[in-house]
Amino acid sequence: MKPGSAYAVNQFVTVENGDQNDEGSLSLMTVSMAPATPLTYVIAYFKEFEEIIEVEDVRQEEEDEEEYSIRQLKLMSDSQFNALYVAFQKADLPYTVDYHGIMVLNVLEDGAADELLQPGDEIVEIDGHILNRSEELSNVLNSKKVNEEVQLVIKRNDELLDRTIALKEIPGDKQHRIGIGITYSQSKSIKTDPTVKVDAEKIGGPSAGLMFTLEILNQLLDEDITKGYTIAGTGEMNEDGTVGRIGGIEKKVVAAHEDGMEIFFAPDDPITDAMKKANPNIRTNYEAAVETAKKINTDMKIVPVKTVDDAINYLNQLPPKDASKD
Repeated sequence: MKPGSAYAVNQFVTVENGDQNDEGSLSLMTVSMAPATPLTYVIAYFKEFEEIIEVEDVRQEEEDEEEYSIRQLKLMSDSQFNALYVAFQKADLPYTVDYHGIMVLNVLEDGAADELLQPGDEIVEIDGHILNRSEELSNVLNSKKVNEEVQLVIKRNDELLDRTIALKEIPGDKQHRIGIGITYSQSKSIKTDPTVKVDAEKIGGPSAGLMFTLEILNQLLDEDITKGYTIAGTGEMNEDGTVGRIGGIEKKVVAAHEDGMEIFFAPDDPITDAMKKANPNIRTNYEAAVETAKKINTDMKIVPVKTVDDAINYLNQLPPKDASKD
């Protein structure tokens, strides 16, 4: 893992009849990940902001490469949904939310659904009841007993399929609950007016959520919220407008500096007692970003954000950039 690059978000986001005539830019940040080789192993040993990480530290338990990729794409999809949801709320513009059932992220080995379901399947019905929200699946399963069967309708590659699954104890569950043996996430979509096209399939994970939100707002509004500056940032966008913690913040700060960014938004995420107990040296993303900025001696301004409003308020009070000083 090493620093990636800054990518202008307007190349991924297009608001119908939106304002893109801006002097500044909003960029998302990436980290670069690839299988280690003897050469990259040696390079990582000598370079402070490159490191070798174990596969188990990236993937969840029992997660293979395909399941990891599906989970990352789902996280990005959810991030885009939240960005649209929050941006249209802030802009006070119309939107509707549609629920499509439950997406399977991981099928547990030796679980009830092993060899019957696949990562990427959408569960749209259970026992004849159409599923809209994830809690509806939990409510049905909680009323069942071991070996009791459930009738599922799933959507796979745009085809509806029937599956009968006999419930078992969930592998590895310390509470010995029964279920179908999957990890899953709510599948939903949002329709907006004006329409917004987001094309970021090659970018996985949720960390671009904040910058997607700001870019959508920037195109919805007539003014240039960047005030002429090159602005980068990172952070998961939650439905309630809070900005969530992400990984690889140090590498993203380095990449933003190398790509000439002037302002960097970093999540000022809450650190709980449980997190401190598990890792006494844990810091907020913002604290880690500030420390990295000092190490690389960058002039880039590191700005803490707990919510999207923190970023918006910072941009509102920012004086327009004097182009004559470039």
